[in-house]
Amino acid sequence: MDVSSLLQSSLSTDQSIREDATRKLEQLAQENYAAYVSLLNQVFATEQADPTLRQLAGLALKNSLTAKDTTRKEEYAQRWLSIDQGIRSQVKQDALKTFGSSGISRSTAPQVVSAIAEIELPANQWSELIPTLLDNVTNQESALHRQASLQALGYICESTEPMVLAVNANEILTAVVQGARKEETNDDVRLEALHALYNSLEFIRANFDREGERNFIMQVVCEATQSTDERIQLAAFECLVRIMHLYYDKMRFYMEKALFGLTVLGMNSEHSGVALQAVEFWSTVCDEELELQEEANEALDMGEQPERVSFDFAKTAAPEILPVLLWMLTQQEEEADEDEWNIAMAAGTCLALLAQTITDHIVPPVIPFVESNIQSTDWRYREAAVMAFGSILEGPNPQILTPLVNQALPTLINMMRDPDVNVKDTVTWTLGRVSDVLVECIKPDIHLPQLISALVLGLQDNPRIVGNCCWSLMNLAEQLSSVEDADADTSLLSRYFDGVITALLRITDRPDNEANSRTSAYEAVSTFVSTAAKDCYSNIEKVAITVLERLEHTLSVQNQIVGSDEMNAHYELQSNLLSVLTNCVRKLGKNIASIADRIMTVFLQILNSQSKHSTTKEDVFIGVGALISALESDFSRYLEPFIPILYSALQNPEEYQLCGIAVGLIGDICRALGENSVQYCNAFMELLIQNLQSPVLHRNVKPAILSCFGDVALAIGGQFESFLNITMMVLQQAGNMRADKTNLDMIEYVNQLHEGNVEAYVGIVQGLSSGGKTPLIAPYVPGIFTFLNIVAEDEYKSDTLVRSLAGLIGDLADALYATDGKQFFQVEWVNRTLREARSSRHYSQSTKEVARWAKEMVKRTLQS
Repeated sequence: MDVSSLLQSSLSTDQSIREDATRKLEQLAQENYAAYVSLLNQVFATEQADPTLRQLAGLALKNSLTAKDTTRKEEYAQRWLSIDQGIRSQVKQDALKTFGSSGISRSTAPQVVSAIAEIELPANQWSELIPTLLDNVTNQESALHRQASLQALGYICESTEPMVLAVNANEILTAVVQGARKEETNDDVRLEALHALYNSLEFIRANFDREGERNFIMQVVCEATQSTDERIQLAAFECLVRIMHLYYDKMRFYMEKALFGLTVLGMNSEHSGVALQAVEFWSTVCDEELELQEEANEALDMGEQPERVSFDFAKTAAPEILPVLLWMLTQQEEEADEDEWNIAMAAGTCLALLAQTITDHIVPPVIPFVESNIQSTDWRYREAAVMAFGSILEGPNPQILTPLVNQALPTLINMMRDPDVNVKDTVTWTLGRVSDVLVECIKPDIHLPQLISALVLGLQDNPRIVGNCCWSLMNLAEQLSSVEDADADTSLLSRYFDGVITALLRITDRPDNEANSRTSAYEAVSTFVSTAAKDCYSNIEKVAITVLERLEHTLSVQNQIVGSDEMNAHYELQSNLLSVLTNCVRKLGKNIASIADRIMTVFLQILNSQSKHSTTKEDVFIGVGALISALESDFSRYLEPFIPILYSALQNPEEYQLCGIAVGLIGDICRALGENSVQYCNAFMELLIQNLQSPVLHRNVKPAILSCFGDVALAIGGQFESFLNITMMVLQQAGNMRADKTNLDMIEYVNQLHEGNVEAYVGIVQGLSSGGKTPLIAPYVPGIFTFLNIVAEDEYKSDTLVRSLAGLIGDLADALYATDGKQFFQVEWVNRTLREARSSRHYSQSTKEVARWAKEMVKRTLQS
């Protein structure tokens, strides 16, 4: 096969030729990967070949070795390792030789080498690679060779697990730092050395712990910030940001000697990239010190000393960096792209973090800037003043901020009519911040009418303004509802509900979704519906009917849509409508019954439509769940057409998110129908167990499956007997899962798994007890208590798990009352677990209440 011709054809302007070439290349890779690799390598390594084809061959080779998807990446790795050693050696040798080639992009060969290294180094293969690259860096006269070798080292450090490279850490660091020194005359080499240093910082911790080596590294990086080459300056500041993140505890000396001055100088740089990284440095300082403050608070709660301490770099530097940040806020661009990070945005973010870090100390220097610029004739200074004010609203004591906000609110509300769109955009954002973090400052009789009028007026403005107005209205609804009774007859926003909803629905009538304005409006409608008081229910019914009509219209035009962009916009609209409708159903509860048939008809039409867009199906399933909860047993009339769709989702583990929602719907159906759900339980249980044992289904769904067993048992009571043996066997297997204590993701997953297990046991115990079949539990009680003991002794158990654990102990005590099972409650760990759950400050009030109840149940059983 002529690979060169296929590569050439893959660049054809003729789509059919291009697709045919791509298909043939993919077919060769699947049918004979060794031949595919060899043919690509021949083109890539041939100096006389067309540079464009060499480039394509190298990229195709690299792409056949690595992938973003973890499963596919592992498949590619195994495929590479399975081909002949001779072919692999030839490819590796040729890739290293290509480092000196000037005919192709300098990054292609290093990328190929890095992709192979990521596979082979963890498998203890290609041991000569790192020494070869290091020799190139230190001994090669060719700048191209040195640059490519450093680039490869950087890629390898970025993609390979640090522990794999730790054995070579000293040598890698020596070579990289040597290339990054100011004595290096080739700026391209120095740049690649700094990039490699950046990527190696995580695995050179041992070197960083040694003062002499640390001093040398910091000297090299600090000197690089003073280079005349902007690229080198930028790379040096990127290194400083990462060093501060990884090694904050080691930075006190360097901050005092150099970093304060260097970073302030960097913030004033004429090169925006350098200035952005210098600001990012101080944002990182704030992030680290906020985390240290959180750790200190946790230690204080436990009566301990924190393991690490904050050096208060941010507070010390504030007098120097605050004036620069405030000046940077005034450097906005007239037609700035919202998606493009710029100096003013970075300064605003840093200022907000600084406010959270140094709290009250931020107020005195910022307020004069606000007061002197908020009425400026230059829009940049007005906008900067408002941005500065909005950025400091979280962190300082609310008692300090409240009078300032009270004073500023009338001015801010009036500025919603500012002639400049940038100013209005920031004013709307600031009003949203006030609504979110200081809603108590908004006086219902003084500020609220004018605020809502201003935000509703803003909905008629530029789409950017619309998005922030919607966000502000959402914050207002959420925060005001949080201080009011959720089931109140009326609320502060009730009188405004109809007007706000009308204005928002007018926005949603727009044919386009510029700046996400339509989506934002639907989200605001959903929030207003979900937080509304009872006197708004009649208006919510009108919203539900309006949204239902729009959903019906989307179905009527669905077959007329052509083009993927239009179809994606169509699905997004349906998702927005479904979200609003679901919130209406949740809020109205049984009051939705009058239009339930119509709602379910639309749901079924979407689920049965030819498109079957998975995200839309998920939204429909969530809506069905809300309808089940609202109608309870009356939902049974819809099960005949819906159950086959539910089964189909449960049999499709590849769409795991949909499958997970389907598992939740089984629980909803069982709770709603009670014992009448027994006719569906054989199929439910069979599908649940199949999914639990599936190697394909995403693990995150499996805790919900375990919990669902409890929902089924609770619903059908004593009739769960036929499923008891297989369920208990599955629960025992799941209960044996343990987490590696160094793997935080696994600890969290096992916690969720154990929560699902405990919830299953709770449902089974309660269900069999209510059905008069408590004795059936007896053979399984020893195994349940063994599992509970293991969970109780786990130092990483969550509050939710402890609450479920205490609840199950109480349920078992109740079920085993007046039996010979009291010995299970006489063990020390039961008493200790309930005592800790009742008294520890780490557990919530609801957990403590459950533990108190469980204690009484245990006491009652022990006295029986």
